[in-house]
Amino acid sequence: MRKDSIGYRHNNHSVGLATVHLVWIPKRRKPVLVGDVKTRLSEILDSVAHDREWIIKAKEIAPDHVHLLVEYDEQTAICEVARAFKGRSSKLLRDEFTHLKTLPSLWTRSYFYDTSGKVSTSHVMAYINDPHHARH
Repeated sequence: MRKDSIGYRHNNHSVGLATVHLVWIPKRRKPVLVGDVKTRLSEILDSVAHDREWIIKAKEIAPDHVHLLVEYDEQTAICEVARAFKGRSSKLLRDEFTHLKTLPSLWTRSYFYDTSGKVSTSHVMAYINDPHHARH
């Protein structure tokens, strides 16, 4: 393994790091993610990540939204990552906390995502635009 590849996921035909920042909100932005619901949601998100062999790098559960920074595998689309977290958490939370069934659904259909990595976009652009490539 090359020294500069430490921290990346190594597979048969690829080396890389796929990290995404996800944000989503409860239906009607209701502040329902408090107390036992918040605690249980945290456990569910951890179990989804564990089952899928993803790594939650950062997690914040506010009363009316969720932030996750997740390192995931290169085979999975971002929409599947969001669906896995939102789907299991909605099902289990609504089964366990009946007051959440007053909402038509726990989560809105939408979510925010932003991909991120070890270096910023500006660094990648500078590297790609650097004339050193012409020397090879």
